[in-house]
Amino acid sequence: MGFTCGIIGLPNVGKSTIFNALTSAKAAAANFPFCTIEPNTGAVPVPDPRLDVLAKLAKSEKIIPTQITFVDIAGLIRGASKGEGLGNQFLGHIRSVDAVAHVVRCFDDSNIIHVDGKVDPIRDIETIDIELTLSDLDSTQKMLSKVEKTAKSGDKEAKAQFAVLQELEAHLSKGQPARTFQSKASPELVSAVTSNLLTAKPTLFVANVQEADVTTTPDPAGERYVDQVARLAHERGSKVVVISGKVESEIAELAPEERKEYMQAIGVEMSGLDRLTIAGYKLLELITFFTVGPKETHAWTIKNGTLCPQAAGKIHTDFERGFIRAEVISYEDYINFGGELGAKEKGRLRVEGKEYLMRDGDIVHFRFNV
Repeated sequence: MGFTCGIIGLPNVGKSTIFNALTSAKAAAANFPFCTIEPNTGAVPVPDPRLDVLAKLAKSEKIIPTQITFVDIAGLIRGASKGEGLGNQFLGHIRSVDAVAHVVRCFDDSNIIHVDGKVDPIRDIETIDIELTLSDLDSTQKMLSKVEKTAKSGDKEAKAQFAVLQELEAHLSKGQPARTFQSKASPELVSAVTSNLLTAKPTLFVANVQEADVTTTPDPAGERYVDQVARLAHERGSKVVVISGKVESEIAELAPEERKEYMQAIGVEMSGLDRLTIAGYKLLELITFFTVGPKETHAWTIKNGTLCPQAAGKIHTDFERGFIRAEVISYEDYINFGGELGAKEKGRLRVEGKEYLMRDGDIVHFRFNV
């Protein structure tokens, strides 16, 4: 499925409405809990103005953007970690994604039921956090049981893992998420025991506001619902994307040429969903490289820190297996010198080998043996 971002939150906070607009997949959106049971998925192109510029210079016949997959996960409620509201099934869906977009309701509307009877963004976030932490605690205790016998036999690796798991169990038992866990053990070992935990996943917050607040700027020092979310996100080193599910649904129904005019009328430069897609892309620490030619300009997604051969493997496994070298031009040089030929003439085409770390915006031609 590639890189995935799960959309989570309490029931009736607007998850499926936002997902529908995001993917135009028309997932069911009903005014009662547990409307979404099986997770809906949709691959969404990542907005990147560089594509049009490159395609124009190369006179490409078509453009292929990079994508991120969003997963609409059913609403969690208090007790989900113990199986309430099909909780175990929902928690399993969260475990399979790479990052999390936590949708928080930031508007009052008596016509839309709130599962706890009243809108309170911080309480709502804490409800989800508690359930995810309790689920992680259960997972950690199961891991402890599995490794205990081997550790007691004297196996060094098992003993080290058992010790870290005990520290982690104590940490989670205090209601602290895995992302704040610290240990004197090696980073590799800590990563190994926490990598699959729900509260270790990168998380951003999506403040779902009413139409009138679509252009609002969150203020961590303020007291509006959206400000409260911004303050909590700031404390966690996270981000907030402000979206009006209703507005985004209206934008999604418009023809592409009408969307720009509509957004100008309501005072926004980029749709909230485009901003969410970009934020999710950054949250996952992804970067983009390009292959450019007369047939197509193609954007490719890789993790920041990916080596050149592994990036080649994103295009085809043969490229990685038979990798020889890569001919690389930075986006800036490609644009400044009018394309590949101009960049070559100015000596801006670099030949890179197996140890080259890919950079965002690289335009690459891979050489390989079949």
